Amino acid sequence: MIEQLKIKNFGMHHKIDCNKLGKINLIIGENGTGKTFLMKAMYTAIKTIEQYKKGQDNKSMSDILADKLYWTFQPDSLGELVNKNGKGKLRFSMQAEGKKFEYSFGSDTVRKIIKLESEFQENRADNSVFIPAKEVLSLYQIILKSRDQDRAFGFDDTYVDLARALMLPGQQGNNYRGFAESRDRLRGMVNGRVDLDSKNNRWYYYQDRNKYTIGETAEGIKKVAIFDRLLVNRYISRNSIIFLDELESSLHPSAVVEFLDIIYHLAKSGVQFFIASHSYFIIKKLYLLAKKYHESIPVLSLSLADEPMYEDLKNGMPDNSIIDAAIALYNAEVDMLTGDDDNGNS
Repeated sequence: MIEQLKIKNFGMHHKIDCNKLGKINLIIGENGTGKTFLMKAMYTAIKTIEQYKKGQDNKSMSDILADKLYWTFQPDSLGELVNKNGKGKLRFSMQAEGKKFEYSFGSDTVRKIIKLESEFQENRADNSVFIPAKEVLSLYQIILKSRDQDRAFGFDDTYVDLARALMLPGQQGNNYRGFAESRDRLRGMVNGRVDLDSKNNRWYYYQDRNKYTIGETAEGIKKVAIFDRLLVNRYISRNSIIFLDELESSLHPSAVVEFLDIIYHLAKSGVQFFIASHSYFIIKKLYLLAKKYHESIPVLSLSLADEPMYEDLKNGMPDNSIIDAAIALYNAEVDMLTGDDDNGNS
């Protein structure tokens, strides 16, 4: 679990300082405020720790990190990740499972990171996963070819890692009870399941006795099916960290509500979540979960004009432009119903 995060001069972010992260963490803000970017920064760090000393790999941690940053953000040089308007070096500091992981570099850095300090002596056994807003099932062969054969930019490491994770076969036997219940609820949401045909390497959606190609399958079903697959093949375990980018995309509001209920119960089982969103439904549902169960759900509110704000949904709805827009729509409706419009008519 990631407990603390501090970054400075990383991309568009001048300074982020999150001292108390939880099992479910919400990152909200308008388009262009760097929600996805911030999650990718965390993902590259935790994935570096997971890949360090894995199997027979003897690469240094700094080399693993440099590669991960390069293929995730895909800059010409790593120095391009340093904030253009900031003063000083890019600095990243994270505490996970009570251990520190820190690095820094300047704008002249090409592909090698010199300054890295880590208290992790061995690799982290559990997997993290980044689930992007766009679906990957119909593109997974193209995604893997672009990296494994072409070594080309286009699909970043969040897509490549996810495509590889999805290819792992399902496992038989008893799963952790909380995970088994979540799988049942996920399959109930889509009224079926999605599986990979090992003979032709194509994904299909199975509903009752019917079989559909992935191209015939709704986008929302594919998004939910990804989660189900990662539980089936046990890529997700009780201490996994999951980054969800725009969870609400392609999902009906009722499905969003059900999905967040499942996420809450997975979090109670030990999984940590970071959710980037600009959806009022996401914020409101998580707020209701925080109030119902008296749980802390930290919120980082990003803005194009103001400094980041750190709040907790257990204390109320955050002060954010997303909330302001929802309130403005409600007030406009009230004005229309009461006849109090902008023209002063009544």
